[in-house]
This record gives sequence, C-alpha cells and structure tokens, in this order.
Amino acid sequence: MKNKKLTNQIIYTNEARCQDCYRCVRVCPVNAIMMKEGQAQVVSDKCILCGTCIRECPQDAKSYRRDIERVKRLLVNHESIAVSIAPSFATVYEDWKRERIPSLLRKLGFTHISETSEAAGFVAEETAKIINTRPENTHIATACPAFVNYAEKYNPSLVSKLVPVVSPMIAHAMRIKAKFGDDTRVVFIGPCIAKKDEAEKSEFAGLIDAVLTFEELNIWIEEEDVDIKMLETSDFDDLPTENSSLFPLVGGLIRTASLSTDLLSDTMLPVSGVEEINEMVKTLEKSNHNFVVEPLFCAQGCTNGPGIDCCKTVFEKKADLLEYTAQRKTKKTDDDKLNVDLSTRYRIRAEAAERFSEAEIRKVLEKTGKAEEENQLNCGACGYDSCRDKAIAVLMGMAEYNMCLPYVRRMAEQRTDKIIESSPNGIVILDEQLRILHMNPAFRKFFKTTSSICGKSISYLMDPELFIKLREGEKDKIEQTVVYDNYNLVTHQLMYKLRSENQLVGVFVNITKNTKDNQKLDDLKQKTIIQAQELLEHQVKMAQKLAMYLGESTAKGEELVDNLMKYTKDEQVTNKINNNRWLWDIYTSK
Repeated sequence: MKNKKLTNQIIYTNEARCQDCYRCVRVCPVNAIMMKEGQAQVVSDKCILCGTCIRECPQDAKSYRRDIERVKRLLVNHESIAVSIAPSFATVYEDWKRERIPSLLRKLGFTHISETSEAAGFVAEETAKIINTRPENTHIATACPAFVNYAEKYNPSLVSKLVPVVSPMIAHAMRIKAKFGDDTRVVFIGPCIAKKDEAEKSEFAGLIDAVLTFEELNIWIEEEDVDIKMLETSDFDDLPTENSSLFPLVGGLIRTASLSTDLLSDTMLPVSGVEEINEMVKTLEKSNHNFVVEPLFCAQGCTNGPGIDCCKTVFEKKADLLEYTAQRKTKKTDDDKLNVDLSTRYRIRAEAAERFSEAEIRKVLEKTGKAEEENQLNCGACGYDSCRDKAIAVLMGMAEYNMCLPYVRRMAEQRTDKIIESSPNGIVILDEQLRILHMNPAFRKFFKTTSSICGKSISYLMDPELFIKLREGEKDKIEQTVVYDNYNLVTHQLMYKLRSENQLVGVFVNITKNTKDNQKLDDLKQKTIIQAQELLEHQVKMAQKLAMYLGESTAKGEELVDNLMKYTKDEQVTNKINNNRWLWDIYTSK
C-alpha cells in the first residue's frame, strides 16, 4: 500500500498543528495512522473510529467531521425530524439542564424527541434471547460500533461470535420510522464518533440522516445563542424501560438484559478500553470456556467517548448517569410492540495482508541499523510493537524510516561528527582539568600536532590562560583574537562552556592570511603617500626653476631689442622691430 487513498474521511489531521510527535501512531490500537513527510494521516479504510487519536493528541491536531450544517439543512427542508439522544447526555449537563434538554431540542426544530435508551431495552431483550438459546457458544454484544469495526477489519475469528442484533441507535431509528413513517428524518446525538460511520453503512441506508456528538450540540447551542435557563422543563416523547439508560456504562447491557451481573462470574466479561479488549481477545483464543462479552472501546464506557466535552472524571460521569437513571421516569415493560426486525449480519471486512519477502524486510532493517537481532530494541517508540512490524509498515507506505528514534539519534550524531571533522575551523574539547578530549583535523593542522596528544593538558600546545579564565569565570563564553608566533598563526577564538557535560570547547578561526593581507595593504598605502609627497615637492621645485629661467630669458631679450633700436635709425626697421617686440610681449605674457 504505497499511497493509500484517504476516502470517506471522518477523522482528519490539522497539518498546521501536527508536530511530528508520533503520539497518535503509538496509541492507535490498529496502526491506522500513515506517516507521510512527517504528517500523520488517518487511513479511513483501516480506521475503526474509536477516537483514541483525538483524545491523545497533545496538539489537538486530530479532529472529526462536523455535521451541524447537514442537520440544519434537514430542519429547513423537512417537516418531520426526530432526534434520538443517547442517555449519556446526563453526564454532560447539570441536573437543571437535563430537565430542559427536551425543550431545547424542540426549540432547535425537532418534532419528536426521545432517548435512544427507549430502544435499548428491545436490543437487550433480543441479545438475551440469542444468548439463552445457544448457551454453548461465546457471544459478543454489538452495541459498540468501534468494536464491531475492529472485529470485522482486524480479527475475523470474532465475527462469528458477534450477536447478530443491531445497536440501540439503529434499533431506535427503525422504531421511529415504523411509528411515524419513512418520510420522518432521524438525527442521532451521542458521545461516539464511530456512530457517524455506522449510520453510513449500506445495510443501514435510509435509517439515520445525520449524527452529532454532544460537543457539536454545544457548538450549535452557542451559535444559536440559546439561554437554557429561559426554557421550561419538559419530558421526552417516549419513555425508556427501567435500567436501559445504563447501556453507556460497562456492563450496562448485561444489566438491562437481566443477565448475571456478578462481578466474580467466570462467564460474564464486561470489558472497556483497548488494553482490556486485547486481553479479552487473548483469553478467547486460549480458553475453552464460553463467555458473554460486552465490549466498549472507550475506557469506562461511552460516558468517556471522544464526543463528550466536559471536564468531569470518568467516575463523576458514572455517578451522574446512575443518579439520572434512578430519578427519571420509566415504563415498566416494553409494551410498545412494533413490527421491527432487529436482526442483522456482520461480515469480515479485513483486507488481505500484504506479503513481503524476508529480503525486503531485512533491507529496511539494515537501513536503520537493525539487521542483527540484538540491535532490534522493539522499544515501541515508533508506535509498532516490534522493529520488524515497523519495517513491514515502511514497505506498506504507512511508516517512515525516521520514525525510529534510535536511528534518528544515530544519524544526528553521525552528521554532527561529520560537520566537526570536516570544519575548516579548529575545534578542541577539554575536560575540567583542561585535558584534551577531542580535536578535529583543522585544529591539529593549526598547532602542528597529532591525536597522540589527546589526554594531555592544553598547555602542551598553548598558554591555557583563556581556558582557565573561562572555567573559573561566571561567563559561559569568551571571544578574542590571539597571535601564536610559534606557529606563525593568528586566530579569532570563541571558547564556551558545555555545562551539562562539564567540558570546555574552543573554536579557532584562522585569520593569519587576512592579517598579513591587511598589513601589506597598510604598507602599500604608506608607500603611496610618501611617493605622492615626493612627486609634489619635485613638481614645485621644477615650477620654481622654470619661472626663474623664463624671467632671465625675458630680461635678456629686452636688453637685445633696446640695443638694436639704438643702433638702427631706419624707421622701417624700427617699425618692424616694434612689431616684433609687440609679438614678443604677447608671447612672453603667456
């Protein structure tokens, strides 16, 4: 089952809240949780709807389908809507509210209001009749749909022992239809999520139109802003028989059926909760005795169902239901004999188990380091009873390799070791006496040493002053740049304490090259400044000399012109000389 399709989803996962904790995998009694990329998904075909994952999820990441809007549409579209409410409502509401529940349901729009226990007496009667008819057989009561799912899907040997009688919910719907007609719609309200699945089974088609939990009912009341205190007290439209409201409790059916309720009876087995059910199954497999078994998948019975949202203990809930049963109105006998057939058939719905070769299983075990039997811890942390079961689940696509905690831890340690060993930074670990416990290859290269120095003091390699300061100081960290002339090394060091291990860790970053490069850059800058100053001085001196030479040349030129004029009387020559002088003045002025 590489990618099991999730269909007919009733229980689902809020992926934003799912924290990869595997809690639901560990508590699911039938391993119906598929892990995919760290997300826990409920596989509908495998799920028995017991609701254990919902109760146990620490992040409230598991929830179930809400059907409030479906019921509201029924009330809008149909005139006759009957409600069947489980007697465990008495554990959800205080006594003053219980008296107003019928009025509350009428206000919400239901036209016929009665307890499911009104039909429970008939179920108990039919169950007792079959048990008494075949006392040589083991009989398992079928009021709990989660257990019926478990037997049909996971333990075919139990199916033949199931009493072929419908549950009180189905029986009540049959009676309501027989009394008011098939056009009447029926809504069930109770503590059980598995009832949503039971109502949708093909063999019960058309009987139950919607199922709500008590939690959903409370949400609906809040949405409608109904003040229960303002409602009048009233009775249900039908009365149940004596003791039939005890069905939600462990042994309630046996009590209602007037069978032996002796706690020391060696034939009556009222059981509740996953652990007791598993023990009961083992007992039936080993024993030659015949038993009457009343199984309820929720510990301490239906009053502890996943659809009940109250903070009472299971014992407080039991006390409330006993009190209500003793006080409420009942009828003496089941005198309302409607022509209703309460018989049914249960069938094996178990999927053929996928078979894998020993080579395939061993390959998975090898990948998680469990190929050898002594390495198979069978710790159950992954949610499976054994490492072999988990390997098979991996092959089925239900589990992932990293669900094995020892495997994940080993992989994490290997990754950590690899990071330390391959780090370009030197890393050394010391004990409280500053003895070297471990050093990576980079550290050995920096300080030109080998692993043989492990166990000796760090003072063999360097001045231990900073480590001593760290060990004896209050600070957990020291950061400093240190020059090691002996090693031609400059490091930026981060040293910190591992308090839980009483160890000191030093991380050395080699900045020698950066330091030398910075020095070279500083030297180059200094030389450039000196050269610029020398060039500037040279240019100033050259300018001064050029100015001096130019001045001397100008004076000599003027003297020559004057002498020529003195000795030349020719006006024409004089004019030419003057013109030339004018040009000379222009030239020299530049």
